[in-house]
Amino acid sequence: MNDTNPIKAKVQQQFGAHAQNYVTSTVHSQGQDLDIMLDFAHVTPTDRVLDVATGGGHTALKFAPHVAHVVASDITPLMLEAASAFIRPQAANVSFEVADAEALPFDHASFDVVTCRIAAHHFPDIFKFILASARVLKPGGRLVIHDHVAPPTPRDAEYIDAFERLRDPSHAREFSHLEWRNAFLDAQLQISQETDYYHTAGFVSWVERLSCPPAVVERLTVMMAQAPESVRAWLEPQAIGTPQATFKHHYVILAGIKG
Repeated sequence: MNDTNPIKAKVQQQFGAHAQNYVTSTVHSQGQDLDIMLDFAHVTPTDRVLDVATGGGHTALKFAPHVAHVVASDITPLMLEAASAFIRPQAANVSFEVADAEALPFDHASFDVVTCRIAAHHFPDIFKFILASARVLKPGGRLVIHDHVAPPTPRDAEYIDAFERLRDPSHAREFSHLEWRNAFLDAQLQISQETDYYHTAGFVSWVERLSCPPAVVERLTVMMAQAPESVRAWLEPQAIGTPQATFKHHYVILAGIKG
């Protein structure tokens, strides 16, 4: 699938080139967040699940043993191929579809659960994705998202977005807690469960996952070192400029029910 939107084109280019890195990434393949998402979804053995922007396919694989069928979708064909190669030997009830998260090519009310994990910050219009998800959900269906969450202060949020975008040009922007809640409510999704989730990222593995050139790594290091005090409090950088450098990623896991 080709798309004229520049952010979507960057997503396809970036993740197509590094697809296997996301299959093997411990950040994406492991974590208590997968258990939380499964718990928030309240799945049953007869459920049909859509995993949007499946990436390496870890969410789809997590849900597969607990439901009737999972459709793993992604806008990047090469990423979907990598996810398929990873999942097919382990689960027979997962199918794969190339799909734009903002214009899902599925029938109205055709899924019991829609999931999206660590991907929505790449969507040019997150609200369009939420509306599309609500459309394909059955009444009583659940949307469960897990994504980066921005600081509540717009200026700090802009700094974080610039930091993320420097490392990954396909990064669009992060929603704040308030923006996520309002978007769910505006899409007629009743918020059922919500929790914050944190991950301490190893800086070196973070930049290596996307093969960042040395000049970009240097600029990212400077951005951590020279960040305003409020941003430093949010990122909590440690050992800046060393192989042991870390910083904190903030996430929200949010579930909504279609009325």
